Amino acid sequence: MNDHYVINLGRQLGSGGKEIGEKLAKALNIAFFDKELIKLASDESGLCKEFFEKADERAQQTMLGGLFGGRFPFISDGTLPYGSFLNNDSLFKIQSDVIRSLAENQSCLFVGRCADYILRDHPRHVNIFISASKEARIARLMQLHPITEEQAEEMIEKADKKRSAYYNYYSYKTWGAAATYHLCVDSSVMGIDKTVEYILQFVKHKLGLA
Repeated sequence: MNDHYVINLGRQLGSGGKEIGEKLAKALNIAFFDKELIKLASDESGLCKEFFEKADERAQQTMLGGLFGGRFPFISDGTLPYGSFLNNDSLFKIQSDVIRSLAENQSCLFVGRCADYILRDHPRHVNIFISASKEARIARLMQLHPITEEQAEEMIEKADKKRSAYYNYYSYKTWGAAATYHLCVDSSVMGIDKTVEYILQFVKHKLGLA
């Protein structure tokens, strides 16, 4: 894999994880992937991206049959389905193949989607988790969306439950647990930009970057 490396970033909703990831990738001049993986997986498989959007960071459930009916209405012409049923496990495998392919050809930063587990055998990887205080998460969500404090709290509760179930199901490890990652950071302590600077120094040290 030459000198390519990967940064895998898990995050709590409202922690600023995506923004931190974007700024970190920019500072290191490497590729950034979050929701972009949905389109790439769709293009690679020939399946409509709606499949991947429905399954995004969700644990196993049947996607075809109960949800879309007995046929494959969103498959491009000429594409063979992955088995007789399309479920989240099938979509996870497709997305995993895309993540591995990207990591083989360039240095990347991946947000969520069990990338740290998928790329666990990559020779140069850093696994990071971004958290924040509940108050900071609520305030950030209210700033980003026209919602009440109660609605923000509900969004956080649902997102944490969904992401932890997805991660724990596919990785057999514990989402957000310190032992799962190389570095866990509370972004509400230093703020977004200072957190980026802190992580940047850690990454450079771990990977031996100049």
